[in-house]
Amino acid sequence: MDVKEHLSFFAALYKVGDNPDVGMWLLYLTIFALSVVVYKLGFARRLPILKSVIIYTFLALGCTILTFLGIFLPVAEGLVVAALVLIIYKVRLYQSKKQEAKMN
Repeated sequence: MDVKEHLSFFAALYKVGDNPDVGMWLLYLTIFALSVVVYKLGFARRLPILKSVIIYTFLALGCTILTFLGIFLPVAEGLVVAALVLIIYKVRLYQSKKQEAKMN
């Protein structure tokens, strides 16, 4: 059985099967960056700096586990979809507030 056939899109894109050292780091950075985007768009509030550091530390630790799952499961792809949905939501919310302010 060839493992390369079962890799997720981003794992195959980064050639995790051929060059696991660089591929895993690229996959980790992609998952971490997408997780930060999803967090900022969907859940982030203004926090003191120490609380933000703690949140991002745990986010980085969680992304380590997600990276290992992301080799064969579509973790990064799911984060891309979540980010797109949240971006669309934020744009629509901005347009709605802008139109509401225009009517007042």
